[in-house]
Amino acid sequence: MTPTIYYCYDAYCGWCYGFSPVIRQIAEDYQHKLAFETLSGGMIPKESAQHIGKIAEYIRGAYHTVENTTGIVFGEDYLWHIKNPEKSDWFPHSDKAATALIIFKELFPDKSVEFAAQLQKALLYEGRDLTDDEAYRHILDEYEINATDFYEKLNSEEYQEKTQYEYTLVKQLRVNGFPAVFLQTDDLKFFLLTRGYTNYDTLKERIEKILQDIENKTQLP
Repeated sequence: MTPTIYYCYDAYCGWCYGFSPVIRQIAEDYQHKLAFETLSGGMIPKESAQHIGKIAEYIRGAYHTVENTTGIVFGEDYLWHIKNPEKSDWFPHSDKAATALIIFKELFPDKSVEFAAQLQKALLYEGRDLTDDEAYRHILDEYEINATDFYEKLNSEEYQEKTQYEYTLVKQLRVNGFPAVFLQTDDLKFFLLTRGYTNYDTLKERIEKILQDIENKTQLP
């Protein structure tokens, strides 16, 4: 089997947003050596959705830490909802963005990392409400995706079940925080590369060490 990177993330995870340039660069660097699969973890299930005001105070403090650590920038259109929660109509949840990613992956299986970053940019920089169907329209246009088919799947019971199944896969990997990155080298071997934000050089070093160990073992007489 081709060694595979599993990137476990959530569209509403600020640290995943900060990590997105790192994992995108890794995906570009290793596109000819590794397969990449992005899995949504369901950080905020739809049944747990609350008004943005419930978490706005926490985010007002936390986003500065993410910016200072990673260099990512949260957009003012997103931060308006955080700074003015009493005026916002947002009830954030992960499910619709996770379903959208599943549909994107079926159409473009080699671009899952790219699509995850697109969704986070739409939310956390452009301030699009990912619980609103129209939040995805610009991505459909960019990739020439049939809107009728996309929206039919986005709101179908079949794809909502696929979303729940993907959440289950992430739980089976014992992920309890995002981002988390694994490297699967054969049917039984999974290596945890990072749990939480890691910079590019550290992540690349860990990948190279595992790949080198595999190469050394295959060369044994």
